[in-house]
Amino acid sequence: MLLAVDFPSWINPEIIPGLPFRWYGLMYLVAFAIAYVLFRKQVKERNFPMDDDGISGLFFWGILGLLLGARIFSTIVYEPTDIYRLQPWLVFWPFRDGQFVGLQGMSYHGGVIGCLIAVIIYCARKKYDMREIGDMVVTGVPLGFTFGRLGNFINGELYGRVTAGPFGMIFPHAKPYSASLDWVRDIAAKAGIEITNPNALINLPRHPSQLYEALFEGVILWFILWALRNRKPFRGFMMGMYLIGYGLFRFIIEYFREPDEGLGYRIELVKNGIPPALFSSLFNFSTGQVLCFLMILGGGIWLIVASRLPDSKPLVFDPDTQSAKDREEREESRKTRRKLRKKLK
Repeated sequence: MLLAVDFPSWINPEIIPGLPFRWYGLMYLVAFAIAYVLFRKQVKERNFPMDDDGISGLFFWGILGLLLGARIFSTIVYEPTDIYRLQPWLVFWPFRDGQFVGLQGMSYHGGVIGCLIAVIIYCARKKYDMREIGDMVVTGVPLGFTFGRLGNFINGELYGRVTAGPFGMIFPHAKPYSASLDWVRDIAAKAGIEITNPNALINLPRHPSQLYEALFEGVILWFILWALRNRKPFRGFMMGMYLIGYGLFRFIIEYFREPDEGLGYRIELVKNGIPPALFSSLFNFSTGQVLCFLMILGGGIWLIVASRLPDSKPLVFDPDTQSAKDREEREESRKTRRKLRKKLK
């Protein structure tokens, strides 16, 4: 009896088969829209001095910086070949062999760096407080990030390590392994996969690590930050908490996610010959874990620095006062409408 779950056959990466419109791209649009709505909500509840043009400009340049950073960082850090060094124009060229393939390969950490640079420059030019802006941006980002990971799941990519556990899922495009290997036969037996040919290639169950990330780096991290947004002790606090929270969740989940093909472990302190598709040791670290450690370290340093910067006191948000003010504004609006109706009569 098969104990793993097959990847849903009804899921297709293309929204309309045959056309170059994918759910992955749509998930990105949904993610940006959610971050935008949550940012506007915080601007309104704080009475932050930023109009719609300012918000639109911030998100335009922030998203542009994110996409540039994510793509460039991906080609520098995660590409094991020299293709982009020898042909740099391919970094932003969405065609391969005459076929539209999009921009395959986007780095989350590169996106953070690119977005941060763009937001800093924008806030400096427009005279906005970067710490307050940054706090409001990162508070909404994780919920949007959830949909980015769902897009990875729909694509059947970035799957996890091999497992015989109850959460295993067989991804159709995962790398198969020869049944002649002892560990492959062991995992297959535990997962209830029958081997009829001792030399066959077996597609083993994997951790659906995209869903783990969507839950922890997305929903749970967003819930934590959203609950803290009006209780922060100083400006920039939410930025530090985001860096630490995301870095910590991702660092742990990387133990369930197979390291990038061709890269393996960046730091391998325990060399036991176990393939990267299997968990080998807590002391072997992937590229993502190294970058997440730097995120956690950077977030901690930023919290110390931000707490000591001048004018660090955050904008005060009092829900009771705000509610009273909203009621007064609504009442004033109703009075204005009544006056207008009387004049029209």
